[in-house]
Amino acid sequence: VQLVESGGGLVQAGGSLRLSCAASGSTFSSYALGWFRQAPGKEREFVAAIRWSGSGTRYADSMKGRFTISRDNTKTTLYLQMNNLKPEDTAVYYCAAAGVAAVLPSTPIRYDYWGQGTQVTVSS
Repeated sequence: VQLVESGGGLVQAGGSLRLSCAASGSTFSSYALGWFRQAPGKEREFVAAIRWSGSGTRYADSMKGRFTISRDNTKTTLYLQMNNLKPEDTAVYYCAAAGVAAVLPSTPIRYDYWGQGTQVTVSS
């Protein structure tokens, strides 16, 4: 399984970014896909997760209403739309895949595959 993130960059507070994660190497039909972020000196933090097949999403409480996770099954691509960005959203954002997830996982240890990350910097 390979996961490649893109779409990060520098944005002013209040702005928006859309991150993409191109997935390959599996059919992903039973997978959960998630976004995490890690700021310097902090632990990796759950952002959102979605099932590759069927319905169901999960968000960290602090991201609800500002971030939206989605997927395009035909392109095997995961997205994270981030609106009203704040300086505290500055971090490296990672996409991850968890195989055979009965419940959408929110802890990093539950995920089996990771991308290399993309930097998001929000200036004040």
